[in-house]
Amino acid sequence: MIPALDEERAIGRVLAELPREHVREVVVVDNGSTDRTAEVARAAGATVVHEPHRGYGAACLAGLARLRDRPPEIVAFLDADGSDDPAQLPELLEPILAGRSDLVIGSRALGEQERGALTPVQAAGNRLAVLLLRWAFGARFTDLGPFRAVRWGALEGLRMRDRDYGWTVEMQARAARARLRTAEIPVRYRRRVGRSKISGTLRGAAGAGWKILFTIARVRLGG
Repeated sequence: MIPALDEERAIGRVLAELPREHVREVVVVDNGSTDRTAEVARAAGATVVHEPHRGYGAACLAGLARLRDRPPEIVAFLDADGSDDPAQLPELLEPILAGRSDLVIGSRALGEQERGALTPVQAAGNRLAVLLLRWAFGARFTDLGPFRAVRWGALEGLRMRDRDYGWTVEMQARAARARLRTAEIPVRYRRRVGRSKISGTLRGAAGAGWKILFTIARVRLGG
């Protein structure tokens, strides 16, 4: 599952780097792009789902709705901007396939980071978020990394609903509350292609930070 917004320059590379022998279907959710993202993705063999309502969570929810007719065993999520390394997908899947985990997070904090890949604002926000997850749920995460994999049945049981910046932290908070088996693996993190729609602007970074805090509090209170 790859949510994408105006990622024409990066999406082809991301799809080319995916180890297809581990993938039944690649779903790219075009989140209202104004460039050729959808065309490039379709030409590379991906199933393209259109979700015009902007928001990372909205795109993920639209992609999951597409999968319900023929549910997979596992869903993996990664970004369309080239920052995640798709070659590490087998490492992400291994704890689930081995029956040890329900949810696996690719931790940028534990892995190698290309210089400038993670902004100081992102790094600080992640540190605060994982501290709050530990305080609120006793969950021991090091990152809110977007590169992750989860068993389909476990994901459906979480009843995800966030439609924008809170998607990743909502998944981890709900997983902790549901006492799912979770794991982290170190992942490489590269400089993205182009400018981030969130951390690349002060308004976007502030909005994402506020939404993360709100989402942790909401799930903690049973919402």
